Amino acid sequence: MTFQTITYDLSDDVATIRLNRPDKMNALNAVMRIELGEAFVQAAEDARVVILTGNGPGFCAGQDLGDVKSLNDLDLERTLREEYEPLLQRIYECPIPVIAAINGSAAGAGANIALSADIIIAARSASFLEAFARIGLIPDAGGTYWLPRKIGMARAMGMSLLAEPIPAEKAAEWGLIWEVVDDETLESRASEIAQRMAQGPTAAYRMIKQALKASPANDMAEQLALEAKLQGKAGRSQDFIEGVTAFLEKRKPVYQGR
Repeated sequence: MTFQTITYDLSDDVATIRLNRPDKMNALNAVMRIELGEAFVQAAEDARVVILTGNGPGFCAGQDLGDVKSLNDLDLERTLREEYEPLLQRIYECPIPVIAAINGSAAGAGANIALSADIIIAARSASFLEAFARIGLIPDAGGTYWLPRKIGMARAMGMSLLAEPIPAEKAAEWGLIWEVVDDETLESRASEIAQRMAQGPTAAYRMIKQALKASPANDMAEQLALEAKLQGKAGRSQDFIEGVTAFLEKRKPVYQGR
């Protein structure tokens, strides 16, 4: 696929999507939002894992304010409902694991798109900034959904009201992200994890995501019932048979993702 604002590469069952407006710190314009959504649809068909990262010194500066023709004509509700929501749903509902490799500042909607990923790895120089209050807005693009769930209400309030950047190491300490690595090893670490998962039990990964994402809305009985249903399905998969067989034969399993 050919894109204007992102790049898309497929290798060894791993789709790598790069935000590619480095001169704008990969700020999100209307074209990029459409192309990102299309890329995630394609990745779900092509690959077994997705890596989302950015080109240049920053991951994503959020909404491209230069893309706005007139503040008087700006309809933020329409933009969020018609452009951001479909993109966020495609990332969140992507059936394969999504790894976000944060190569620099992730601000505003850029930070919250990153938080939609399943596993977030950040370079040591990266930071996360809920910048909205600086210009009289509230966190959007899923910010008010993710922050309380990931780091608790007190820290979510602090990030949102104070609009101060959170360094990658603090983000990891808080549980906002999975891991911090040295800048020069970010891509290799993301690739290492992606390659391992691309050779893993893809169908089980899909069901793990489904179960964990359902958990906050379920009571214990509902969650136990969902676990049993999904585990029954996993137990009938070819990957389960291969995993147990490989364990008994003391060899590395060869998963087909089925």
